[in-house]
Amino acid sequence: MTIGLETLDLAKIHEQALISLVLSRVSSGARAAMIRRAGNFFAEAITPIEHTHRTVQESNALMQRLNQKLRHRSAALAASNQRLKQEVAQRKSAQESLRKSERHYGQLLEQSRHMQEQLRHLSRQLLSAQEEERKKISRELHDVIAQTLASINVQLTTLRNKASLNTKGLERSIARTQRLVVHSVNIVHQFARELRPTVLDDLGLIPALHSFLKDFGQQTGIRVRLSAFAGIKQVNSEKRTVLYRVAQEALTNVARHAQATRAEVSIQKLDGTICMTIKDDGKGFRGGNLAHFKKGKRLGLLGMRERLEMVGGNFTVASKRGNGTTVKAQVPLTNGKSRG
Repeated sequence: MTIGLETLDLAKIHEQALISLVLSRVSSGARAAMIRRAGNFFAEAITPIEHTHRTVQESNALMQRLNQKLRHRSAALAASNQRLKQEVAQRKSAQESLRKSERHYGQLLEQSRHMQEQLRHLSRQLLSAQEEERKKISRELHDVIAQTLASINVQLTTLRNKASLNTKGLERSIARTQRLVVHSVNIVHQFARELRPTVLDDLGLIPALHSFLKDFGQQTGIRVRLSAFAGIKQVNSEKRTVLYRVAQEALTNVARHAQATRAEVSIQKLDGTICMTIKDDGKGFRGGNLAHFKKGKRLGLLGMRERLEMVGGNFTVASKRGNGTTVKAQVPLTNGKSRG
């Protein structure tokens, strides 16, 4: 076994030893006994080899089975590693999606905070503007209407005293009193038109704008041209009011800030919407959005945007220094609200 002999090799050596060393030197009578003893010796000699050979075969079979199990385990481990890699990739993808979502929600939160701050600022400005408007109306009523009515009262007292003395003086006093009454009535009508023009409800948007533009031109010296399409008459009351207020506020800004000589108001139908454009030839300003305005000057623009969003419309303003300003307001032509 040590030198690597197999059972067949040992059998040949045994046979050669019998032939050369034993069988040629003994008699035929003793040959059978010696062959028997030699067979027993050979059997005992090869038994350990056969046992070892079987053990080796069993070990080889066991090794093959172990190798087969090892291959199965290796294949299972490879599949498990592949699944683990896929899970790792999925987790990395999920983590990246989570980070993107966190960034997105962070941006939405920041936008929400910014919009809330804008709304708070707009609310404060609206309250301030309402208070200023009330002060203006109160001052006008006190300084103009009250004084005019007091003058009328004085004139009536004078008339009562002069009624029996001087007829010609009485007529002049009556005429002055009538002029005071007419002036007071005109002032009240003007207040009413500024608060809510009745022509807007009675006749529609275009006549209301014509009336406003006429007074605007007389007061400011700015020439304004109006053009509109016939279908504007179909717009409901809410949208008429919004468009009127936007035009009113935009032209008020032109008079206050633009240093313009001419302006144009154009109303046309565009892709299922009503598009109103107010353009002036004034000095313009740098930048074209609300962020470029000082806080104290944003209220008019923010108010216009808020009005339009209430009816599903949108609002834009574009300007360039030296080339005037263009305000554009769009509202849906139908009664359903669209996304602004």
